[in-house]
Amino acid sequence: MEQTKRRIAILGSTGSIGQQALEVIEKHRDLFEIELLTANNNSSLLIEQAKKFLPNNVVICNHDLYQEVQKELNPLFIKVFAGLESAGDLAGGDNVDIVLSSIVGFSGLAPTIKAMKKGKVIALANKETLVAAGSIISNLSREYNSPIIPVDSEHSAIFQCLQGEKASIEKLLLTASGGPFRELDICKFKDITKADALKHPNWNMGNKVTIDSSTMMNKGLEVIEAAWLFNIPIDKIEVIVHPESIIHSMVQFSDGSVKAQLSYPDMRIPIQYALTYPHRINLNSKRLDFYELGQLNFYKPDTNKFPALSIAYDSFKRGGNTTCAMNGANEIAVDLFLKEKIKLTQIPIIIEKTLEKFTFISNPTLEDIYNTDKEAKQIAKQVIKN
Repeated sequence: MEQTKRRIAILGSTGSIGQQALEVIEKHRDLFEIELLTANNNSSLLIEQAKKFLPNNVVICNHDLYQEVQKELNPLFIKVFAGLESAGDLAGGDNVDIVLSSIVGFSGLAPTIKAMKKGKVIALANKETLVAAGSIISNLSREYNSPIIPVDSEHSAIFQCLQGEKASIEKLLLTASGGPFRELDICKFKDITKADALKHPNWNMGNKVTIDSSTMMNKGLEVIEAAWLFNIPIDKIEVIVHPESIIHSMVQFSDGSVKAQLSYPDMRIPIQYALTYPHRINLNSKRLDFYELGQLNFYKPDTNKFPALSIAYDSFKRGGNTTCAMNGANEIAVDLFLKEKIKLTQIPIIIEKTLEKFTFISNPTLEDIYNTDKEAKQIAKQVIKN
């Protein structure tokens, strides 16, 4: 890599992706410099991270926690701010080269847009940004020359497979682990608990993403994200259940050949690649042992057991602000499941009922997207009450 340090802003540094990004950066302090760390509520971990990496700026989005963070970091001459708006303003600052967008959910949209309007390189781990506002984000990327480098393992795999390729894409093959309930009989889904759903067989992720994986809505969101990232019709994106999570995704080209990216499940690999692109540097990840693997398995997804995947495809095809409404309803439903107020099987039902009632807009503005998110969440809450 070039000798100049890359200056990094991490939106959501206390989450799973943010913590693993800091682990990568710690191993290569000669290549990276932390300029900004942000967190929503986890003030104690944010303080710990700031003391270790000494960024110029820190944002705690919860205003009630500002005094606590400011008191701890003021002696270190680290500037402390409060609120999500501050996170976006600082991410777009002149002293930032790459913005790792890893805030979970719709709330990651606004600060990411602010950074894009300043022409920053966006390492995108927040799939909801493209799900909710894919057309707007794609246009902003072109208008402000703000490249988007995917961090999700599946999209990073496709991105890596496309490097140096000039052949036309025939199909994207998005792999899915199938989550913890791939082999569970559908008649037992009604008894699934929060603890059951949080036991992902392969990946260590945050709660929201883990629940989305258990319903396969996560894969639905990734299908939509891939359509926008790689500018490809959604009918050319196929989901393949691959329980071992060794092949992270594949690209089939017009001559019939297929390229794949493989590794043991380790989110540090796509995170590091996004931060170092187009270079690769050393990472102490476990190396593949094909003799140990023995075989890899592949299955069609069961949309009877996992209707959320079909809902995602249908929402994208309907167009307009539908995927934004779908995402908003899903966020409410997942949150209520995590609070143990609804069953896992009710999540897709709540989404479908929300999509029957929301206000459809064929060509939404950014303001429309924010309003759609609010409306969908209100409808979802009403659906649950009824």
